[in-house]
Amino acid sequence: MTTATLAKPQAQQPGKGSRRLSLPAVLLLVAGVLVLTSAVRLITGADGITSTGQMSTALRLAVPIGLAGLGGLWAERAGVVNIGLEGMMILGTWFGAWAGYQWGPWTGVVFGIAGGVLGGILHAVATVTFNVNHIVSGVAINILALGTTRYLSKFTFENAPQGSSKQSPPIDSLGTFDIPGLSSALNTLNGKHWFLVSDLAGLLGGLITDLSPLTVVAIALVPVTWYVLWRTAFGLRLRSCGENPVAAESLGVNVYKYKYIAVIISGGFAGLGGAFLSIVASNVYLDGQTAGRGYIGLAAMIFGNWMPGGLALGAGLFGYTDSLNLRGGTTNVHALILLLAILLVFGAAWLAWRKKYLPAVLTLAVSVLMFAWYAGTNEVPKQVVTATPYLVTLLVLALSAQSLRMPKADGQPYRKGQGK
Repeated sequence: MTTATLAKPQAQQPGKGSRRLSLPAVLLLVAGVLVLTSAVRLITGADGITSTGQMSTALRLAVPIGLAGLGGLWAERAGVVNIGLEGMMILGTWFGAWAGYQWGPWTGVVFGIAGGVLGGILHAVATVTFNVNHIVSGVAINILALGTTRYLSKFTFENAPQGSSKQSPPIDSLGTFDIPGLSSALNTLNGKHWFLVSDLAGLLGGLITDLSPLTVVAIALVPVTWYVLWRTAFGLRLRSCGENPVAAESLGVNVYKYKYIAVIISGGFAGLGGAFLSIVASNVYLDGQTAGRGYIGLAAMIFGNWMPGGLALGAGLFGYTDSLNLRGGTTNVHALILLLAILLVFGAAWLAWRKKYLPAVLTLAVSVLMFAWYAGTNEVPKQVVTATPYLVTLLVLALSAQSLRMPKADGQPYRKGQGK
């Protein structure tokens, strides 16, 4: 028996042995949901749920969540749990706004990344070098970032024109662009409200309307992350540190170095997400601007089973539900109650097919309650709309928890030479 086998981490693996959905299966599932959504739109008359404006807003709101999720993916693939994503995003919002106000938006983007990197370095020193509990370190960074940015705001923004202790002066825009001709054609087609065709037009139109250059960069980082982590020797070594660092060390991998690199990159992604919030999404820094998006990004990463593609889908889902709140979608959320009730019926049928009868019955019972809620009301309270992103986060994690596979050594303490 080898040393690596003896030292194999004993972390519990949720959903161990579960199969990942293939790309055709995922595409078929997405297509099915889109068809069902189109049918619900026709039944309820809530045309806004697939409008170009709704999708464009959803994309803008999904970007910071996706960037935070990518940050969590890099860290956890190297075996470091990064609860501090929220704090790193906060640092990104403040440093991005501070530098963007003085030297322009692109400089602000660079400083936002640097602010997140600073948080990543602190987390790496605590967890990798000093073996501090990863959760404790992450929570400490969140608290420290919040206090630090509030303190700095008092003597940087408070005396600036149009600024205050809780808000920065306006920052110049990075600008937006459309694809000429195609954007207007898709928007016109979306306005026809035809079954499925108009919904596809709204989805595609939202992806190419009022795009910020930083949005394009963020989207490109998803396939780049996949390629680097799964198609390069560097990525293989980094992922080995999250699966079995003792075995990686026995093969000559400098585990400390790769963990540091991963956590610093993680902080940079989170900082970029924060800079996006303060420079692109709102063009000012606001106290409490992240609003838990770091945690939602972590949820998107878990929903995506620690894979970039699944993470992107999760970020899109959470961004969409958040956009309902931003666009005043009480009627749209009411329509989505019907959609969710129908999806739960399919979920119950799938569970019954897998002979999980008790979960199937419980899922069906929840579906009946959702149908009753939809039938008994004409619209939902504004408070429910506001809470929708967080409710969806809890619901998605609860439903997907049994089919996940985290890196085997994720969150486990590591010391050089511990396998000897």
